[in-house]
Amino acid sequence: VSYNSLASYAQSLNRALTEPYPAYEAIGLRDGQGTYRQLSTTLLQIENEFYGTIRPKRRVKPGERPLRALGERGVEYVEVRCLDVDPFFPVGIDQTTLHFLDVFLLHCLLAQSPDDTPEEIAQMSRNQHRVALRGREPQLQLQRGDQSLTLTQWGSELVDALSPIADALDAARGGSRHRDAVVAARAALAEPSAAPSARVLQAMARDHRNSYAEFALAWSVRHRDALRALALDPQVERRFEELAADSISAQRQIEAADGMTFEAYRHKYLSQDLMSGDQLQPQADAAR
Repeated sequence: VSYNSLASYAQSLNRALTEPYPAYEAIGLRDGQGTYRQLSTTLLQIENEFYGTIRPKRRVKPGERPLRALGERGVEYVEVRCLDVDPFFPVGIDQTTLHFLDVFLLHCLLAQSPDDTPEEIAQMSRNQHRVALRGREPQLQLQRGDQSLTLTQWGSELVDALSPIADALDAARGGSRHRDAVVAARAALAEPSAAPSARVLQAMARDHRNSYAEFALAWSVRHRDALRALALDPQVERRFEELAADSISAQRQIEAADGMTFEAYRHKYLSQDLMSGDQLQPQADAAR
């Protein structure tokens, strides 16, 4: 999927959502008993199946396809994905990481970014897999265009570029939270044993007989108890109860008024035009 523009992003997803995919065509929509195996035989059945690292998003109207909403009303927010849950914090992430993300995303917005290419997209995917599988190896090699460099080298370049942004954010907001987050990232590059994944392995060996299941259960119970011990404001609790009751009531009304079969709804939903004429025009020009 290309992120060069909203149009290129939409066109990439449109192909994945509309062009038949042979492996899924072979599976078929239903089994011999008529039970649905999938919604369609395209590479992606719906937009949410695109598990990219970041996705432009727009709230949709009832029954509206997300890609159509993006094209007609633009990007409302950006969904940052593929963030590992930090098992040492009850909510799965700490403030230092959040401050680092603020700096990093602002860098992504401000940095020069030439148009991507299919070759670069494939290269980025390979780099991502290498880091996920072997990211603590001191001399892990990554590829940047025709250049080969270590994760530490590339990471250090990135941290250097982040530092002025962190300083600017701290100057505007006060304190040193963003600078501290960038310093912590630099320390993790220099000492891989400080990375969360390494800390998980250390805790498993020290306290849980090298069993990930025991580690995960122990920390899950600890976080459950910590969250249950937090007091919930009675007014907030009443508000949640009202929202839950309203949601159940709305669900019952929708179901009572629904006279459409699943197959009819499936066909209606999937047959929508995903892209407006303005979005399709660049694709038509390219074809000519």
